[in-house]
Amino acid sequence: MRNKKNFRIFVLKLRCMEDVVKIASYICLRYRRRFGRKIDEMKLHKLLYFTQRESIIRTGEPLFGDCFEAWKYGPVLVAIRQRYKNDTLHEELPAPVEERYKEVFDTVFETYACKDSWSLSSITHGEYAWQVARQRILPEGQHRLIATDDIRKDAERVKIRRFLYEKITRNGDYEDN
Repeated sequence: MRNKKNFRIFVLKLRCMEDVVKIASYICLRYRRRFGRKIDEMKLHKLLYFTQRESIIRTGEPLFGDCFEAWKYGPVLVAIRQRYKNDTLHEELPAPVEERYKEVFDTVFETYACKDSWSLSSITHGEYAWQVARQRILPEGQHRLIATDDIRKDAERVKIRRFLYEKITRNGDYEDN
């Protein structure tokens, strides 16, 4: 009986999650509008990762249900990789979704969009979720999935760092030398 209840809760949560293709399309469009050029594929995957983490920070839940794979240069969403290569990331994100996650998108763009792809790759290599996934030993040719629960751990670390930074700067305990 408990398994049926857990499954129903899982299905309900899944219904509340957003379409990752629409999220990726939104990021591509917003990037083009802001910087006047197409986002490169590596940067798109990293911004999607940071968007997922930021959603967990702000809402307690992931934005989408798709799982990242821990590739050599950081997290990758395989379904988005193929859509990017085929130039088919043109789906519209519904306005209510864009508004609901406005702070998530704004934070990610303000913090990460201006950085080059290799810097973003280095940042993701510091993430616990990526490191744990890369440590798993799998047969040749198989990619390691990044567990959403591990992204939650990274999100919690970021929340603590932000809290401490705000506390220090708000109280004037921090002096810029």
